Amino acid sequence: MTRRFLRTLAALGLAASLSGFAGMAHAEKRVALVVGNNDYKNVPKLLKAVNDARTMGDTLKQLGFQVMVAENQNRQQFTETLLAFDRAIEPGDTAFFFYAGHGFEIAGQNYLLPTDVPAATEGQEELVRDASILADRVVERLQNKKARTSILVFDACRNNPFERSGTRAVAGGGGLAPMTQLPEGVFSVFSAGPRQTALDRLSNDDSNPNSVFTRTFAKELLQPGENLVQVAQHTRRLVSEMADTVKHKQVPVYFDQMVDDVFLSGAAKDVAAAARPADPPPQKVAALPPVSVPRVPREETTNAPIASFSRHNGGWSVTFSFADPTIGISWRMAGHGDFRETGFIDTLDPRTRKRLPNPSIELPPDAQAGTIEVRYVDASGDMQGPFPIKFDPEAALIRDQRKILDMTATSWLSFRQFNGLLVYYTHLVSYRCAIREVRIGIDTAVPDKVLKMPPCDLRDPTAISAGMLLYEKLPPATQFMSVELTYRDGSVSEVKSFRTANRSNN
Repeated sequence: MTRRFLRTLAALGLAASLSGFAGMAHAEKRVALVVGNNDYKNVPKLLKAVNDARTMGDTLKQLGFQVMVAENQNRQQFTETLLAFDRAIEPGDTAFFFYAGHGFEIAGQNYLLPTDVPAATEGQEELVRDASILADRVVERLQNKKARTSILVFDACRNNPFERSGTRAVAGGGGLAPMTQLPEGVFSVFSAGPRQTALDRLSNDDSNPNSVFTRTFAKELLQPGENLVQVAQHTRRLVSEMADTVKHKQVPVYFDQMVDDVFLSGAAKDVAAAARPADPPPQKVAALPPVSVPRVPREETTNAPIASFSRHNGGWSVTFSFADPTIGISWRMAGHGDFRETGFIDTLDPRTRKRLPNPSIELPPDAQAGTIEVRYVDASGDMQGPFPIKFDPEAALIRDQRKILDMTATSWLSFRQFNGLLVYYTHLVSYRCAIREVRIGIDTAVPDKVLKMPPCDLRDPTAISAGMLLYEKLPPATQFMSVELTYRDGSVSEVKSFRTANRSNN
């Protein structure tokens, strides 16, 4: 049985990779599968997917992963490759799955297309489903293997592979649908956002062997000290800027269900050590960012604080929360000066019978990204900490405004009778930094029109200035409007309906 299984892997070109897995029987290792499909038989071939898989394989090896590379997989080979990947994963591992090739969305579900997928036409969606790999099933398999961290990257948001002149295409769209309902511990990245396609190259003169997304993402993964969110954000910005140079809209998206920050590269010296195949360093799946602190208390005897960030006209309010009673709080930006006391508020803590320390601090509107170090005095009078808390102004602003939009969904639109029927977009404009796209529909439940939003100004994000579209006139007989938001992280809201007559919204 084992001999036959290895012969099958050898036929797929995977035996050498699998032998690397066999030597890692301990938990909390890093394992990866990268798949690149170019050589399609019945749909258009691709040029760079195999190169993308090879580049990602080399990148992940530098990060301490045991990597399995699979190329031009038909349906049976793809299934057997996933089975080999399953067997390599043990509870507690970090699993990384990368796919470059054709992908297709049908009814909100994403399918990865093997090289022998049939050339389906209208009404033959079942042919595509049966011949393809369901992306959600890959997530389920990693969950069943109890991987602690699962990272899935899809450079598969290309054009509809089933489009043919003179025929009607399968009822789906180019690119992939957002994966918003992910389980805990899963992080996914897509090379392009909803309704977007990904560029293989910037022009006919672009000689780079990799797609625009993969060439950027692979480099960002190797940047020391960047967590997964930062890698995804930096990739998104760089890819978007490159696509803009050729008048193309491509904004990669990510979906984050991680509990902890995940650092794949670590400090610069760790990258060099990880590149040594004979002596890979022990890897932490999730770790606090490296900061210079006198002492980090043992987790079982202390409670690290958490922080919430809120943006207002005067700058940032940062509120710390502590599980245990505190009688004093101090803070500083890492590496800048002495710790400062937060002071006290005029309220007694019934647990300590002392005045409550002020749990909030203020930061200026132009505060730069960095690490806030927080320490506190517990009820016994012992100093705990300092604890590092990452401050990323852009990410904090997006989270804060997204939370507000979710809580105030009934206020997205408002109506007024003034020389006709007017609809006001003031609420959406005020929190535009969390929004990538607004689609509206007039007397239709399907939002079919893009509402142009002003750009986000991080220095004054809620400011409304002259020239911004705040309202427009509607036909007098308008009964209702529908609204759908695409947030900055690529997730899409429910379609909300707003009635004009009685102002009743749902």
